[in-house]
Amino acid sequence: MIKFFLIIFYTLSLLIQSSVQAAPKNKETYEYIDLFGQIFDRVRSSYVDEVTDEELIEKAIDGMLRGLDPHSGYMNEKVWKEMQMDTQGKFGGLGIEITMEEGFVKVISPIDDTPAHKAGVIAGDYIIQIDDTPVFGLTLNEAVELMRGEKGDPITITISREGKEPFDITIIRDFINIQSVKNEIYDDIGYLRITSFTEQTEDNLIKSIKKIKNELNQKDKGYILDLRSNPGGLLSQAVKVADIFLNRGEIVSTRERDKKNIIRYRAKKGDMIDNKPLVVIINNGSASASEIVAGALQDHRRAIVIGTQSFGKGSVQTIIPFQKSNSEGTAGIRLTTARYYTPSGISIQGKGIVPDIIVEQGTFESFNYKRYSESDLKDSLDKEENKKTNQDSDKEAVSEKEERLAKDFQLQRALDLIKGLKLYQESFEK
Repeated sequence: MIKFFLIIFYTLSLLIQSSVQAAPKNKETYEYIDLFGQIFDRVRSSYVDEVTDEELIEKAIDGMLRGLDPHSGYMNEKVWKEMQMDTQGKFGGLGIEITMEEGFVKVISPIDDTPAHKAGVIAGDYIIQIDDTPVFGLTLNEAVELMRGEKGDPITITISREGKEPFDITIIRDFINIQSVKNEIYDDIGYLRITSFTEQTEDNLIKSIKKIKNELNQKDKGYILDLRSNPGGLLSQAVKVADIFLNRGEIVSTRERDKKNIIRYRAKKGDMIDNKPLVVIINNGSASASEIVAGALQDHRRAIVIGTQSFGKGSVQTIIPFQKSNSEGTAGIRLTTARYYTPSGISIQGKGIVPDIIVEQGTFESFNYKRYSESDLKDSLDKEENKKTNQDSDKEAVSEKEERLAKDFQLQRALDLIKGLKLYQESFEK
């Protein structure tokens, strides 16, 4: 009880210090602090199970922050350490970015090549039960704790997905090593896939671009930047990634409660892909840092953005550490302190990025069907000669990359756009 009254005394002393500025509110504030003290004392003495003062205060702090918005929250020492691992791109769990919505866990996006992604979890899914525990009523931290576990341990989550009855997915937990940037080449076009924005993203993206340029001997036609199902990450990395493709101008601005407190992030001179055609692909799983990049490149007309409208997470969370006086460990809070705005001054929050060209995902049905030609017609000229040629071509194995491409309608459209832009650019130069 002494510990509790020390906290109340400290809080009151802070309020007294600010009494000159907030005098009219002080009486009401004191009344609420007194109410909190009464409730605290009743809970610790009458709750069905014994709980420590530390547990109650941590839950009170977390409840205060979670009540503000889905992204603010308290991090105890364990969660603080895990957060440090997350931003470094290596951590344990399922591999999903989540938030709370209407009392349930909502999947913002599964991370590529993680257990959740391989098990079929998709952006927009609601997790309504974790093993035998219903999610409704849990805090986000409590849900995360239930989903974390030792590598190799199974977990069953119950998914609610639009248009389907709730169903179970069993996932085997694993260490999550995020390869934040992947690269491939399609028809002399560089393909760059960013799965999340970690501390390694900028370096890995630069290496990927250099690799593509070397393989194509500087004959790269253009680039595709794939930000689909990218849940975001570090603001600093989003700014650096956008800067790779821009020569000048604002990338993003953040604005706090005081409208005068505006921080602007600007691009430095130097477009690493030499103003080659660029197409960005986004979807409803693209959030936060990926929306910053897409918005900056779209506003500066540096890239054509295709796909579907993004998630709309346009708020800035500041990580604030607190050192406990009686412990060497560090706790902290994640507090929403500002909103993101695109270079044109548009808030991303709740709206997301609307693509220049809406392209829903789909597959090419024709890929699995036989293709017919003139030589297939009865009594066609040179039938036998052409038939042998066609049979030889049919025997050619379809590569894994070609098969994957054939199932990705959005990527196909992006490639077509790059080819068209390149042809236009070449004809204009002539």
